[in-house]
Amino acid sequence: MPSIPAWFRWARRVFLTLLAGFVLLPLYVMASSSLKPLQDVAGQFRWLPSGLTIRPYIDIWDTVPLARYFVNSLIVAGAATVCSVTVAVFAAYAVSRYRFRGRRIFTVTVLSTQMFPGILFLLPLFLIYVNIGNLTGIALYGSRGGLILTYLTFSLPFSIWMLIGYFESIPRALDEAAAVDGCGPIGTLARIVVPAAVPGIVAVAVYAFMTAWGEVLFASIMTNDVTRTLSVGLQGYATQNDVYWNQVMAASLVVSVPIVAGFLLLQRYLIAGLTAGAVK
Repeated sequence: MPSIPAWFRWARRVFLTLLAGFVLLPLYVMASSSLKPLQDVAGQFRWLPSGLTIRPYIDIWDTVPLARYFVNSLIVAGAATVCSVTVAVFAAYAVSRYRFRGRRIFTVTVLSTQMFPGILFLLPLFLIYVNIGNLTGIALYGSRGGLILTYLTFSLPFSIWMLIGYFESIPRALDEAAAVDGCGPIGTLARIVVPAAVPGIVAVAVYAFMTAWGEVLFASIMTNDVTRTLSVGLQGYATQNDVYWNQVMAASLVVSVPIVAGFLLLQRYLIAGLTAGAVK
């Protein structure tokens, strides 16, 4: 195997160092600013803080109802993820294992929904929710349930499309062996296909959760003061008179903990799922 030239090794080191600095520098600014008093953050920026305080991490819970926003985001993102993964598993299994009329149209339609920006669906969904509320009394607008349905409109198509390709990579001989053992379609899906597709399912779940957790456009329109999520609630640290920059940085780091922790816990499944999807 030919050796790597010395100039290439040095160029790679320089590139990776610059890339690491580009990624870590904003995190350092956020972390250092979150530990400063407000007057220090509002003044001239200093790379080495003159004084540190954890007060911003205490005040973030009182300045805005951050705990309520946190619970709303967990409920909405968690429910959207569970619903998206559950429906996508059954839909992708049906498309990958059965041949039926309209199968190709269904897959093309699912994929084509990813071509349109989300803002195109904002006004139609708003009008649909308001009309449903007026006709039936079911409050979708301004509710967690309405926001969960909204997130399913763009997380579910991608989840179905990704799982179709993953399920098709699983040999059908396993399904036939399960059928010989007496398993029906649901039993085969639960005992054979799903365990073999765990990396792909985890990748889809992480995508759905991250999409719902950080979404701003729909959450800013479809929620009220009670159902507001974190992505919109962080705007409460900016008032007419001042912006609590140190609390904004502290809250941003706090709300990032679930995403970072989840990624670290599921990293091996996520990488395996994305790698398999890329190969297909």
